[in-house]
Amino acid sequence: MTVTEAHGSVQASESQGRVYSITPQRIRPYGGPPAWQRKYFAGIIGSDIAAGIVGAGLAFLARFGHLDHHSRVYVLAIVALPAVWIAALGLSRAFEKRYLFVGTEEYQRILNAAVALTAAVAIVSYGLELPTSRVFVLIAIPTAASCSIIARFAWRKWLHRMRRGGRCMKRVVLVGHESSVAALIVQLRREHYHGLNVVAACLPTERPQGALLDFDTRVRGSFDRIAEAVAAERADTVIVLSCPEIDGQALRRLAWKLERSEVDLIVASALVDVAGDRTTVRPVDGLPMLHLDHARLTGVRRLAKDAVDRVGAAMLLLALAPLLLGAALLIRCTSPGPALFKQERIGKDGQPFTIWKFRTMHVDAERRLEAIAHLNEGDGVLFKMRDDPRITKVGKYLRRFSIDEFPQLVNVLRGDMSLVGPRPPLAAEVAAYEADMRRRLAVKPGMTGLWQVSGRSDLPWEEAVRLDLRYVEHWNLSLDFVILLRTVTAILRPQGAY
Repeated sequence: MTVTEAHGSVQASESQGRVYSITPQRIRPYGGPPAWQRKYFAGIIGSDIAAGIVGAGLAFLARFGHLDHHSRVYVLAIVALPAVWIAALGLSRAFEKRYLFVGTEEYQRILNAAVALTAAVAIVSYGLELPTSRVFVLIAIPTAASCSIIARFAWRKWLHRMRRGGRCMKRVVLVGHESSVAALIVQLRREHYHGLNVVAACLPTERPQGALLDFDTRVRGSFDRIAEAVAAERADTVIVLSCPEIDGQALRRLAWKLERSEVDLIVASALVDVAGDRTTVRPVDGLPMLHLDHARLTGVRRLAKDAVDRVGAAMLLLALAPLLLGAALLIRCTSPGPALFKQERIGKDGQPFTIWKFRTMHVDAERRLEAIAHLNEGDGVLFKMRDDPRITKVGKYLRRFSIDEFPQLVNVLRGDMSLVGPRPPLAAEVAAYEADMRRRLAVKPGMTGLWQVSGRSDLPWEEAVRLDLRYVEHWNLSLDFVILLRTVTAILRPQGAY
């Protein structure tokens, strides 16, 4: 049984004058992981073994090219590296279930394994004075790590595709107040890739009285019937939301009961948007306290991000030059006006800059906005319209595959933008921001971001803002890498692009 305190700590509270006890109930015996999970684990292990073979084989060819008496010992490395690579991943905890399926921690664990293995080889070679080929090591291990990351990303996309069809899901019992339960159900149904299918809920009122009346989720009684609900629904996950009625003692008793059947227990608190590697538990006078570190907005990692952005933008501009030229010619030949559209946007720390995009609308689009403003389909400060009459025929295709955004690579090269970050807003949008929304301006805006790969224009405004704020609070290079990979799949599967 895995106890995951997903978003903070649980504090005991008896402010309601009532503490619920967890009564003993019979829970189904644990029958091992489901078939889809066994297939997934077998797939990633096989992929990691193949990654080790590819890394060693490519390094051998690059270093030696053919077999001779100097290179025969390295033939053994082609056999040994897969086993060593699997061991390194295991020591880095890259196979633990808590890091798989969603999030970026899995990829970070692979990178940690690669760095640790490289350091171990260097130390052993130096200490034992072994004539190890540095070229072989510096090709084999990074190649194995890259192949493992790509393969695991592919397996994860397969899993997400299955979950979109309602398969490979975990059966979840939610515990908490009715409004919180209803809000989480809405979010989990929208973000299907989490694989959490809510099958029942336990409420302090025993039966729904408000928000849950609009849902088909069964209510299995009050908090003292959680174990019974798990058994009845054959659930494999329990999520406890923030509620003062369940104190630390009741939660501990629930964990003891669930551990017999290997049911996962997840505790979700109000720290949902700031939890993560910024939170640590530190003892203060014998009491465990949850410490929250400040978001990393400056420092060496930010300099590394700027370097990766500019080098990546330069390489992409060179690679995409024929496509950019073709798009520009197509725009000029099909509608009057320039090929490029420029507009003032607000960047880091509220500083304005000029953004470049391919023109996808008629040249009089701004003047025609007032006439169609009442047709706005958005729920925030953005104007959204699925069939906007101002968009040209070519512009529809450019938007569908996000080709209109590619000139922003010039903005990234100049340092105005980043490859990954919050959406660059208009000055009018910033003027309408609430206080919390201005936090988006603490970092450079990006060409792509969490909200773009999570639904694009189909997302509600509040959800888009929440995702941008989450990125600001939890930025790291591995998260950027995952967002860029997801951007490629979002472009190839252009849902929500209009």
